[in-house]
Amino acid sequence: MSAAGGGRRSVEDQLARVLDAVRALPAETRAIRDAAQRTLAEPATAAHDIPLFDNSAMDGFAVRAADVASASDESPVALRVVADLPAGVSDDPALGVGEAARIMTGSPAPTAADAIVPFEDTVGGLADSLGEVRVLRAPSTAGAFIRRRGADLRAGDAVVLAGERLGAFQLSAAVAAGVESVTVTRAPRVAVVSTGSELLEPGEPAARGRIPDSNGPLLELLVADADAEVVLVARVADDADAVRAVTATAVERGADVIVFTGGVSAGAYEPVRGAFDGQGEVEFASVAMQPGKPQAFGVLDAGTLVFGLPGNPVSVAVSFEVFVRPALLALQGRSEIHRPRASFTADAAWTTPPGRRQYLPAVVDLVYRTVRPATSGGSGSHLAGGLARAHAFAVVPAEVEAVAVGDAIDVMLVG
Repeated sequence: MSAAGGGRRSVEDQLARVLDAVRALPAETRAIRDAAQRTLAEPATAAHDIPLFDNSAMDGFAVRAADVASASDESPVALRVVADLPAGVSDDPALGVGEAARIMTGSPAPTAADAIVPFEDTVGGLADSLGEVRVLRAPSTAGAFIRRRGADLRAGDAVVLAGERLGAFQLSAAVAAGVESVTVTRAPRVAVVSTGSELLEPGEPAARGRIPDSNGPLLELLVADADAEVVLVARVADDADAVRAVTATAVERGADVIVFTGGVSAGAYEPVRGAFDGQGEVEFASVAMQPGKPQAFGVLDAGTLVFGLPGNPVSVAVSFEVFVRPALLALQGRSEIHRPRASFTADAAWTTPPGRRQYLPAVVDLVYRTVRPATSGGSGSHLAGGLARAHAFAVVPAEVEAVAVGDAIDVMLVG
């Protein structure tokens, strides 16, 4: 075990234990439009060139550059228009000396043309342009305003690499390259279970001793953001038998991952610990981080990964980002499993916990590259209101005793 002081396990050691247990999920072939947000198990290769053919980048006239080389405002060059090429046509008209074709953006460029003259560089522009056009300015270079076939991609080139997510940009590029189907990993199936006799259904009136279950909705959205599928959402009392029963239900529903919140600490009523501790499948550890010190992780005989996170909402958010999200992405075979990080400058001072790495909900200014706490209440794991303002976590090493204005801070960007 990699110790981090006080008998606690380091964040890196805990994460390594998690990732060592992850096995990539099976792959399946899907039509490209049905594979959005999935991770490619094999590269998607272009079926044809992009562009598919030489085409015009402007509305104007396809010309032979030599015919208009002398064109000027004082001495326009007149050309006879012999063809009209709107988008979607396949015509390839011949152009003789002194001839041009009117052409629209995206239309195939005639083989005989070696430049496009935009409407703006002619006397009449679009008006009365099907008989004769008078060119005022010669094309600046050979091939001006012609998009050449294959300039972007060639048939057989990799459009999206294995391990990459098929997001909107990637899907668009694949469709443009003629990709019809792709091989992707199956989405992880996740069960989300909140524990605590004090929990209320979201929307139920709060009362003394009872609080809304905000962890369930939080995890549902975080799981979806990690491109996984929620197959069960449950809320159980502080009862070990109830935890065992919901675990069996999650396994029956094919869950690859079960995420519990609450019930993992050392108190008198800890149902997750009561259900799993001593059984050999799930290990309970103290990790040198704040929030999120108590952590549980293991693998059931069925192969289901089990995470036990602390019960306070900020602890849940941090623990998910540090441990659960990387595991969900690794299950999908994602090439990058960690959130992006960058260095920002603190524009406020705050305290840090002794001997533990701090993950502080934070607000960043991307223009001035500054960071400050999202709440004036500090980094308490119960300060759920601050999450509404946070779009990052300031990550402060355990050996730093306090953050001062002007300090360079490592920041995990989450939204």
